[in-house]
Amino acid sequence: MNAQAPSAQGRGLSSQARNLHWLLTNLVDEVPGIRSVAVVSSDGLMLLSSDPARTDETAQPGESNGPKGSSADLATIVSGLGSLTLGAAKLMDGGGVKQTMVTMDEGSLFVMSISDGSLLGVHATPDCDMSIVAYHMALFVGRAGHVLTPELRTELRKSMENVL
Repeated sequence: MNAQAPSAQGRGLSSQARNLHWLLTNLVDEVPGIRSVAVVSSDGLMLLSSDPARTDETAQPGESNGPKGSSADLATIVSGLGSLTLGAAKLMDGGGVKQTMVTMDEGSLFVMSISDGSLLGVHATPDCDMSIVAYHMALFVGRAGHVLTPELRTELRKSMENVL
C-alpha cells in the first residue's frame, strides 16, 4: 500500500506539513504489514492519513486496506480507543497512556500518543512484526511530536478537509 505522495497531497503546505506527510509516507512504505495509518487531533479530527481520499466507494472489489476501507473510519476508531484508554488510565491512577495495542484474528491496531492529545493510529496485518511496527511508530512520534504545534494542526486539518 502506498501513501499519497507528498507532492500530490502537499501542494501549498508549509515545509513542516510536507515533512509530516513525508514521514507518514515513509512509515507506510518501509514497514511491512501496515494497512493504513491516521494521525488524529485531540478533538478527534483526522490530521494526516495514508489514504486521505479513499472511501468505501473508491476501494477495489475485494480490497480492504483499512477498517471498511476508509481512513476516516480508522481515525474514528483511533480517537475512540484513545479516549477510552485515557479514561481507564485516569480511573486507575496510571498516568499518561503511551501506547495501546489490540490484536485481532485478522489484524492489529496500534495507537500511540504524539503530543497534546494527538494520536498516531496504525492498522496492520495479522502477521506483522508488532515490535517493528511499534518501533517505527515511536520513531514517527519522536520526529513529529515537537513540530505538531496548534498552527500546524490547523493547517493539516484544513488540508484534509480539501482532500475529503
